[in-house]
Amino acid sequence: MDTIRALLDTGADARPALVVPGGPTLTHAQLREQVERLAGQLAALGLGPGDRVASVLRGGADAATAFLATASATAAAPQNPAYRADELRACFEDLDVRAVVAREAPASEFWDAAPELVLRLSLTGEPGSLELSRDGERVTPAAPRWPGPDDVALVLQTSGTTARPKTVPLSQANLASSARSIAGSLRLTEEDRCLDVMPLFHIHGLIGGCLSSLSAGASVVAPPAGFDAFRFFDWLDETAPTWYTAVPTMHQMVLSRAGARAEVIARRPLRFLRSSSAPLPPSVIAELEATFGAPVIEAYGMTEASHQMTANLLPPGVRKPGSVGVGTSVEVAILSDGGEHLGRGATGEVAVRGPGVTAGYHANPEANAASFADGWFRTGDLGYLDEDGYLFLAGRLKEQINRGGEKVSPREVDEALLAHPSVEQALAFAVPDRLLGETVAAAVVVASGAHVDERALRQFLDARLAPFKVPRTFVFLDEIPKGPTGKPQRIGLAQRLGLAE
Repeated sequence: MDTIRALLDTGADARPALVVPGGPTLTHAQLREQVERLAGQLAALGLGPGDRVASVLRGGADAATAFLATASATAAAPQNPAYRADELRACFEDLDVRAVVAREAPASEFWDAAPELVLRLSLTGEPGSLELSRDGERVTPAAPRWPGPDDVALVLQTSGTTARPKTVPLSQANLASSARSIAGSLRLTEEDRCLDVMPLFHIHGLIGGCLSSLSAGASVVAPPAGFDAFRFFDWLDETAPTWYTAVPTMHQMVLSRAGARAEVIARRPLRFLRSSSAPLPPSVIAELEATFGAPVIEAYGMTEASHQMTANLLPPGVRKPGSVGVGTSVEVAILSDGGEHLGRGATGEVAVRGPGVTAGYHANPEANAASFADGWFRTGDLGYLDEDGYLFLAGRLKEQINRGGEKVSPREVDEALLAHPSVEQALAFAVPDRLLGETVAAAVVVASGAHVDERALRQFLDARLAPFKVPRTFVFLDEIPKGPTGKPQRIGLAQRLGLAE
């Protein structure tokens, strides 16, 4: 059970596995047959365990099946199809890919970004009958060479703040452990179905939604191109999922449209909702639970840990708003700057260790020395454990605002702003200050039909935050800047908004 191929053998042959909105549903037997065929075609091209195969696909069955096939037989390296040629070329070079899989049209931009020696493979056909071709010729499958538990299954790059992101190799055993852990914490059965709106080039969508479901013999809905707030409730109605997983900004967009789709929510009740990849404000949790009549399970994950590390518990277990729950597949510790373990209630850097955690970054000894020590991975997140072992996050070490020696957690400012009825989205961030070093600013999206100005927000926050935490600057935007996976881009926002000088 410590390989992707073994996980895929879990599902009963005739049970649904992959559901395509507006298209067919593949059973577990059909999905396994599809994966074996693509793995055989990769083998015929000389690609096997350890070889890095990039895929640049829009989503849906293409992205899901390509990921499962390349992760089962080689080392998958899925890429964001929104990247420009220069960005893709940098990724291909950093990852040392041997092949690029893309749709024949419009795919030339993706292949053109690849080095000359890289195989350019075209994905053709429809769900259940996908094929690889090279130079227009179908590849005749050979017998696949299946990897072992210690072989690399997935290679992703972190969305860091440096010019070049860190490369994270995750083994077959890493991914299998994480998928089983998520399925166990959510008590998934073959009757469950996940509406996976996260992109399938991101660890959340790949493992949190897709692989966790398949490892439990359940099914996963793969929308054609990731999240679409305007089509979300149509997918919900058509595919009848029992849960969905998303990041907070997506949940907030779902909420903004839920009032007009109450009949769908009543007709397609969910067992639970899941949130991860960024903190979910308690006010949003409460509104989601009231709207859907189902518990919200907030989880905490990172690429380096094959996604989920902690999660709140399903009823009748305890869910603590503001917490990201208890360790699922990892041990959790709070460390001081010097690496000492801190007691319950003390704030420090969150560290984890367990079978889902990567052995280290690829070809990056400096990052490995800074992040890995004595078997622990230092996450770069600040937090504390309460008396029951529930983890509460206080922000990123790099996101923390140091206002003349007074430390401000941006998340605390976010939550205070979101309590205002006219604020739909908010993101606090650091702005350079000549006297204090840094001061607090906030980007705000005003709710549709509402009106609020800087003076009113400052008065509102004065009653809720210490004076040094109240933003000095407010920027009103139509949309909070986000990365390709939907995460708000807090770090570097001052520069992007022209506030850095």
